[in-house]
Amino acid sequence: MNTAQQLQSALAGLANPEDALGAARFFKTGPGEYGEGDVFIGVRVPALRQAIKPFAALPLDEVQLLFDSPVHEHRLAAGLILVGQFQRASKPKTFDDSERTRLSDFYLAAVRHGRVNNWDLVDSSAPTLLGDYLFDRERGVLFELAASSILWERRVAMIATQGLIGRGDASTTLELASVLLPDRADLMQKAVGWMLREVGKRVDRALLLGFLDAHAAEMGRTALSYATEHLAPELRSEYRAR
Repeated sequence: MNTAQQLQSALAGLANPEDALGAARFFKTGPGEYGEGDVFIGVRVPALRQAIKPFAALPLDEVQLLFDSPVHEHRLAAGLILVGQFQRASKPKTFDDSERTRLSDFYLAAVRHGRVNNWDLVDSSAPTLLGDYLFDRERGVLFELAASSILWERRVAMIATQGLIGRGDASTTLELASVLLPDRADLMQKAVGWMLREVGKRVDRALLLGFLDAHAAEMGRTALSYATEHLAPELRSEYRAR
């Protein structure tokens, strides 16, 4: 049986100290920054994705060891392994809703224990492990996360709706965006604006415009900029002038 330790050893063999320094700067690990204290070993994402392939069926107790690691790439590997397992359990020929529930619950516990604690960890996992899972379920958990004092839980709530948008459902995105409008954390401004833009691109442009008509005046500059990015210049200017 493959183990977390074996995967960690494989990633150590791919580590690059220069890339680790660059990643530490990029993901803002300095004092007072959003990723303060995060540890990188310098494994780039394409190489990491290749490295985890033999570990696709890693048991959840071993995935937990990866989530519990202080090393960023170990936690990223844990999230990507869960995504792969969830996707396989979601295929029509192998559909297993009890397994999907087990994986989503496991992921949510990792979120609530602070293991999904940088934006790439959130963005690569939340749309599948929460968004896709909740498509035909009650979604109160997203509003619970959105009310959290913890940045990463709020971002998980918003970014999870990408999984709903991809299936044509913008309702929860718009509800959460309204709730999170006062949130001026930069990573939340970007998340809200990005998901609103996706609503306009992938579901219905009229829904985006309706939201902007109602809320543009109270939106933060960054969220508004992201949300209007693909609109015509004159329309962008009109909303920004509000």
